[in-house]
Amino acid sequence: MATTRAKIRTFLWYAREAEEAARFYASVFPDSRVDRVTAMQSESPSGPPGSVKVVDFTLFGQPFQAMAAGPHHDFNDAISLSVACDDQAELDRYWNALLEGGGKTQACGWLIDRWGVRWQIVPASLDAMVADADSARSRRVSDAMMQMVKLDFAALERAYGG
Repeated sequence: MATTRAKIRTFLWYAREAEEAARFYASVFPDSRVDRVTAMQSESPSGPPGSVKVVDFTLFGQPFQAMAAGPHHDFNDAISLSVACDDQAELDRYWNALLEGGGKTQACGWLIDRWGVRWQIVPASLDAMVADADSARSRRVSDAMMQMVKLDFAALERAYGG
């Protein structure tokens, strides 16, 4: 059976609830869906046949795969999913949705969702502002960002403008 598949994609290992997480993410972001859920039919270190599920899903048109296979390693800050937002309303919408059900805020636009996945919810313009050739502008933006939990478009733009 031949299928078209991305050469590279993000794979997330959940202790449990990979399908629930994928369905939730697909409900939050446009151009997103759960594509397939496959119960592994083999015995594995994680459990009997059928207990391990692999979930293929799409977020913003990008392919992801997740597996619910019991505890292995927790998610941590070493990897995060970054969402570039066009305005404060979009940023607020994703921020609030990802915190539902037990998420936790961090700093500088980062949060942890209820499954432990780390997210950066940021203005699409942030990279360009921080990378500006004018080091004073860049520093003002990064100094302002370092004081924030949820990022504030207007405050970052004010810092950028001086």
